[in-house]
Amino acid sequence: MAISVYYHYQYLQKNLLSASFSDLMDCFCLTMAHIKVITKCIVFWFNQRKFVQLLRMMTEDWNDCANSDIGTQKTTEKANVADRITNMIILLHTLTIFAYCLGVVLADVDITDQTTDLPFFTKFESPFPITTQLTYRLVLLVEFVHLLICAWTAGITNVLLLVLILHVGGQIDILHYWLMQLAPHENNSGRESTVVDASKIIQKHQKIIDFSNHVESLYTYIALMQFVSNTLMICSLGFLIISAIGTPNVVEEVLRSLFFYTITNLEAFLFCYAGEYLNNKSKEVGVAVYNCAWYNLKSKDIRVLLFIMKRSQKQLTLTVGKMTNLSLETFTSIMNASGSYLSVLLAI
Repeated sequence: MAISVYYHYQYLQKNLLSASFSDLMDCFCLTMAHIKVITKCIVFWFNQRKFVQLLRMMTEDWNDCANSDIGTQKTTEKANVADRITNMIILLHTLTIFAYCLGVVLADVDITDQTTDLPFFTKFESPFPITTQLTYRLVLLVEFVHLLICAWTAGITNVLLLVLILHVGGQIDILHYWLMQLAPHENNSGRESTVVDASKIIQKHQKIIDFSNHVESLYTYIALMQFVSNTLMICSLGFLIISAIGTPNVVEEVLRSLFFYTITNLEAFLFCYAGEYLNNKSKEVGVAVYNCAWYNLKSKDIRVLLFIMKRSQKQLTLTVGKMTNLSLETFTSIMNASGSYLSVLLAI
């Protein structure tokens, strides 16, 4: 990936004044996409202990749910949703690479023609001369495999955030169920069983908070990079699609950029939706405490619930570099900023 970014930069530097603006924008978008993937890999490498800790905590949650029907139901339900979303995202990223490369594959390329540049899947400065059809096809094959792996890496790291947040949502649903069952049973003395249940609920709530903090620490700077790069890429890809309208090869150019534009928007939406979902789920904890049968408890037992309600007022959030929260409002800001920059480009 680093080598690919280097030769994309070489192309930008060499053809900054001679190449068309559309080619430069296309190269810029692909360079930004590579930088995003590299940044995610670096962040995960530096935070691998936190990632392993998240997996360990998820394993503990699944083991705890094995003894509870409602726990197994809620956790499995979220896991099935995450599985379907993952398959959809990977399929969409695969289709994007095929659509991005289709025009070059169908093109009739003459290797002996020295008057025109050879078309590649991406804009880059070739480090060696390509004089035979076999060499050209090998370069295209390496490019295709490289793009496909990068797309899968980007898709997996994006959907992983949603998988982790859905797991948190499942654990909050279990906590909600426990709060509804907190009232003492008729055949019990009341106090002892209630204190045990309340202690279990507090421990579960704290585990959810710790898990969310680990996710936030792992993804906050990835989200910052996504916030900046997606704004620029949505603007640039929108410009490529609009500028292709009316050209002779409009179908090829639109098809090449449309899927890329779609997954870039989807990437931004996934991060913002994950933050919105986590925020809304954390609010439900305080509501669940208030709606439980606390009026059937003794005053000393009710005080235990105050700790949970007080802590739930500090909502769980995902942030953009510790500066602002991820939410659907943030996604709206990204789209508004991209639209503004696109208007400037079209005016120029």
